[in-house]
Amino acid sequence: MAIRQLSETLINQIAAGEVIERPASAAKELIENALDAGATRIEIATAGGGKALLRVSDNGSGMDATDLELAVRRHCTSKISETLEDIRTLGFRGEALPSIGSVARLSIASRRRDSTGGHEIAVTGGKIAHMRPAAANPGTIVEVRDLFFATPARLKFLKTEKAEAGAITEIVKRMAIAFPAVRFVLSGSDRTTLEFPATGDDHLARMAQVLGKEFRDNAIALDAVREEISLTGFAGVPTFNRGNSAHQYAFVNGRPVQDKLILSAIRGAYAETIPSGRYPVAVLSITLDPALVDVNVHPAKSDVRFRHPGLVRGLIVGAIREALARDGSRAATTGASDMLRSFRPGFQPNSQRPQGGWSAETSPSRPFQPTTGFGERPQASFDGLSMPTARAEPQLSPQPAAPEPNARYPLGAARAQIHANYIVAQTEDGLVIVDQHAAHERLVFEAMRKALHSKRLASQVLLIPEIIDIPEEDCDRLMQHAAELSELGLAIERFGPGAIAVRETPAMLGEVDAHGLIRQLADEIAEWDTASGLSAKLEYVAATMACHGSVRSGRRLRPEEMNALLREMEVTPGSGQCNHGRPTYIELKLSDIERLFGRS
Repeated sequence: MAIRQLSETLINQIAAGEVIERPASAAKELIENALDAGATRIEIATAGGGKALLRVSDNGSGMDATDLELAVRRHCTSKISETLEDIRTLGFRGEALPSIGSVARLSIASRRRDSTGGHEIAVTGGKIAHMRPAAANPGTIVEVRDLFFATPARLKFLKTEKAEAGAITEIVKRMAIAFPAVRFVLSGSDRTTLEFPATGDDHLARMAQVLGKEFRDNAIALDAVREEISLTGFAGVPTFNRGNSAHQYAFVNGRPVQDKLILSAIRGAYAETIPSGRYPVAVLSITLDPALVDVNVHPAKSDVRFRHPGLVRGLIVGAIREALARDGSRAATTGASDMLRSFRPGFQPNSQRPQGGWSAETSPSRPFQPTTGFGERPQASFDGLSMPTARAEPQLSPQPAAPEPNARYPLGAARAQIHANYIVAQTEDGLVIVDQHAAHERLVFEAMRKALHSKRLASQVLLIPEIIDIPEEDCDRLMQHAAELSELGLAIERFGPGAIAVRETPAMLGEVDAHGLIRQLADEIAEWDTASGLSAKLEYVAATMACHGSVRSGRRLRPEEMNALLREMEVTPGSGQCNHGRPTYIELKLSDIERLFGRS
């Protein structure tokens, strides 16, 4: 078959398959053009999920007749000249408008701010109509109707109207976060109106509009620089997490991207602080020399390639971990809200007259007898303990030292232990409830992690070695890493084909369930053992050991032990969540308690 030149219309349709994958892709390209034109107000209207109608109106610089005629032709752009080394705009390829015009009914009306009149041009299935004068306000209105009518095969692969409308909403949200000084309005017959008023330079206010007001209360500011690459933004505290990664936003030189390197760095930064299957909330903005990043990787411009990927990843991981160590131990404010919603009345007033005469047990005016909590008989055993004083200093000795003047203890003083697992402490403006096992697990893990970078952990020799029967292949895996386990204070030896002898355990763990620990370590090594060896995952092993050696649920603690635990939590990074990412405490403000009783 002879080679022949493809028609311009077919070329544009092929390009449209790469640039315009769905209505959301078209919306993204049109919004980028509006932002590049300097718009401060952008309005998007849709119908049929963007398939029937997509209209983007802006108050940008607009175009004259000459620019308008070139805008609908391929590879015509005002944003680059002869090089791709210095791209400072969102768009630059000159393919979006001709690609849309080749598969839809496209019309563009535009007027420059210094012009007395505007012009309009239309493209239908790749055919360009004649230019004509049009009444228009300064700026541009781009209207796309019947998307993919010229390529029915592509139309069949689109999702439902609701799904396509949702994808456009996500595009608008990302653009809104990136440009807080621009007002965005999204409306249409297929949705409720969504409006993001301009917030100027207050990026956090715009993020609260998009991510919810809870994000403002649970966000930690990021500001780091490494070798002329800067990172700003906000990272949510670990206990403020979501069920998917849709609440992670990344921007490179103001461009919204969905880059695997950045998402992987976020995941690594929150390692051991987020529960399995949960995802942190973060908004990251990376600024660097345009020559150090390639944005021309894909026609959709959502992927980028960094010249120094390791440097960028290290910057993200280091900045987030530093922020979490500085301010990430606090509990998420949503924990108190969840607690308030969980409260239910302990009894229902009985308006009916009791049968068989009056009795204290059936009287509607009988004293309140709750069915759970402090009314339980086991709580009476707490009466024999000396209650903690109002002072919140640790009481580790019979005569504790006087507290420092003006000392502040965020977690307050222990007041009670309920169900032999939860510590209730009074703070200056409320109370906290601490999960003693989860909290102590984190403290032990942080101590082990710190010791890993200094010297071998101290161990205690067992008078009688514990012999643990496990499959032979698990024995082989454990013995391959016996040296690394020894650094953590766990000394093991082979005891026949299918058994392991435990001779020493880490001293800081105290009494350890050696059988459970060895079996869990064997399972974990079998799951992720690679050529890198266990040495690259010692922290995961430390986390496992910490779980097995922490204060167990069901153990009664003395008041001085509870206070000592609170004081250690206050000075330990990451103590707001355990190694599995679950919260270690929940804070309830006095105003929340008063609201429960209708006093506010």
